[in-house]
Amino acid sequence: MTELPFQLLIKRSFPKNKTESLTCRSLLRAIPGRRWVYDALWNGGDVIVKLFGHKINARRHLKREWRGLNLLQRRGLNSPAPLFFGKTEDGQGAVVMERIADSPTVLDVFNKTKDITEKLDLLILVCKELAKQHSKGVLQKDLHLGNFLLRDDKVFAIDPGQMYFSSGEVGKKKSLSQIALLAHSLPEQKTKYIAMLCEQYLKARSWRFEKSDMALLQKQLTAHKKRAVRRGLKKSLRTSKRCLKVKADRYVAMFDKSFCQGAEPLDFIEQIDALMDAGEVLKNGNTCYVSRLTWNSKDIVVKRYNHKGFIHSLRHTIKRSRARRCWLHGHRLCMLNITTPKPLAYIEKHKRLLLWNCYLVTEYARGQKLYDFLRDDSVTKQQRSKATRQVAELLEKLGKYRISHGDLKHSNILITANGPTIIDLDAMTAHKWGRLYKLRRAKDLERFAKHSRACFDDFS
Repeated sequence: MTELPFQLLIKRSFPKNKTESLTCRSLLRAIPGRRWVYDALWNGGDVIVKLFGHKINARRHLKREWRGLNLLQRRGLNSPAPLFFGKTEDGQGAVVMERIADSPTVLDVFNKTKDITEKLDLLILVCKELAKQHSKGVLQKDLHLGNFLLRDDKVFAIDPGQMYFSSGEVGKKKSLSQIALLAHSLPEQKTKYIAMLCEQYLKARSWRFEKSDMALLQKQLTAHKKRAVRRGLKKSLRTSKRCLKVKADRYVAMFDKSFCQGAEPLDFIEQIDALMDAGEVLKNGNTCYVSRLTWNSKDIVVKRYNHKGFIHSLRHTIKRSRARRCWLHGHRLCMLNITTPKPLAYIEKHKRLLLWNCYLVTEYARGQKLYDFLRDDSVTKQQRSKATRQVAELLEKLGKYRISHGDLKHSNILITANGPTIIDLDAMTAHKWGRLYKLRRAKDLERFAKHSRACFDDFS
């Protein structure tokens, strides 16, 4: 089924036993080994065909999809009409359903829309459809904008295999948890828009909007964000849509696909020391060696964590490499919309079972260190005030997600054209326990305040 278009024969199980022929024209989505979704032609009409190929769960997935499509129709909810199901010649389960013409996913429309108010209007449409679903006992277990189609002002639900159907209405707490998932699509600082989204949903359910509802929504937003970050970090450690894992000889590496597009990652790995020596050396210490260079037309910074003996290597083999930790922290901050140089790769060099040394690759961030910026005579009072406010917001956001930097000083905050950027994530920690976080946070703020006092003493 690799070359498109192709003919697909399905032996129908329901309704009636009959063999149907479809022409699959394009692949819409694929989860290798589990599910494939095609745009197809059947009896002169456009349809969608889902193939289920999991060795153990294919039959269960097919039944869940067919049952879900029928239940959505019976409850009067907008969704594709189920047509038939059966098996292909090679034994894969197949469900064929109506294709909703001229209906992009809400996610595609949302991403193409630039205006924040238009984005909000789009989410409100989804909210109203969700309100209908919840009032009829339908709860989506995999709620995201890609699971809705949009035709004119009508929203259609797809992927019913990931829905839970109950006889009663969905309660307020679970409902607001789902609205929080939608609200993730809006910038965190747009609190009034998030409140409007919540209010419109409650209005559609004929519920009163109370202050406690907004507090619950904000709590759910933070919880969902943390869960999304955990999922994102797992993806950043394996080959995925955005990342590429490379294993060769003594090396294990992760690359951002945009960084190595059109180039050979292994060449970069093998030449990395020579490239660093030929670049602009920013730091050459006992612990690490930092160089700025250009590779694959990208301005990058490479940080090498040096080998410092057997015990040192053993300790970091057990703890995992500092480059890997910084790669994860960089992704964490990016997902939380906390500005940091984009992580592009990390590389680990091993000798037998021991980690020998490692490398972290990030984008080069052009800017002034906070200390230098505040003391720069060419910086206006308004610019200084704006930067100070933005730094305070950055520190507040770190606190919101219980993240301590570990080395929070002015030289580790750059003032760039896009605002303050936090660098040097070697000692960063995302805390599970509140008490330890408070201790580390206090140390961070104490150190930052000390540098601030020194800066302003010098400036005065």
